[in-house]
Amino acid sequence: MLWADAHIFVYHRFDDTRFPSADTTTEQLTQQFEHFRKNNYEVVPLEKMIDKLSKNEDIPSNWVALTIDDAYKSFYENGLKTFKKYNYPFTLFVYVKATDKKYSDYMTWEQLKETKQYGDVQLHSYDHPKLQKLSTDEIIEDTKKAFEVFEEKMGYAPTMYAYPYGEYTKRVKNTLKSNFPFKAILNQNTGAVTSKSDIFDIDRIALVGEANISHKLRYKSFNVKWQEPKEYPKDGILKRVKAKVDKKHKKLKLYITSNGWRDVKVVDGIVDEKLDIPLKRDRVRIILGRDVFTISNHLINKN
Repeated sequence: MLWADAHIFVYHRFDDTRFPSADTTTEQLTQQFEHFRKNNYEVVPLEKMIDKLSKNEDIPSNWVALTIDDAYKSFYENGLKTFKKYNYPFTLFVYVKATDKKYSDYMTWEQLKETKQYGDVQLHSYDHPKLQKLSTDEIIEDTKKAFEVFEEKMGYAPTMYAYPYGEYTKRVKNTLKSNFPFKAILNQNTGAVTSKSDIFDIDRIALVGEANISHKLRYKSFNVKWQEPKEYPKDGILKRVKAKVDKKHKKLKLYITSNGWRDVKVVDGIVDEKLDIPLKRDRVRIILGRDVFTISNHLINKN
């Protein structure tokens, strides 16, 4: 069995047919877990992968870590039993306000404490905002409140954070990194994890609906130093993509949300593609890769 790189997956709801775009059925989850088992993937605690990353140590390519966002009660009622059956560890990221205000669709603090026996529980903001639309002070305020309530209710301080909606900007990342003692922050970008991954911007692949698990496991990291765009263009028009890569490459593939893939030239290790693309979405993913599976993500969000 040849593996690509290590991978982190993210789930949301389980056996909740009201929200098919965020749902994973017990049957689908079991099929995925059987694929891990039969193909000798090792499902490890996220903490173990983060420890390797923090030490710049090689991460075994057959490692998989599993995460769940928001703490919907459907995980407690439907998903947890399958994780327990396979004895697979997980990290659950809590939308604190929803639990603290006892929203009906979310787990209670008591259920989270019980769940902690089988996996880890970490932080997913207080109000689940689009962080890039908040001021720096508001980002700090939301995270501080989430941190304090979480620590009071769970009895320990969170050490990891997942961006709400998987959305962020450089300012958001730097604000969280410099003001809170998180040792890792995770996004929701398709990609893989290696010793070169940014520990405050770790890729996670969503596993919802009829996800092809063997397809998802093919993703491999590609080393890119992104130069432009640095942020979402104020006029909404993407004019240039510039990045530095290994000089051995002569041609790569470039993907831009709503515009698909195109071939781009590499000149002396530089991709410098002049464009004139009106951006149709507030969240735009730019991907550069050797092929459609060996990739690097660059996310820009409209403020």
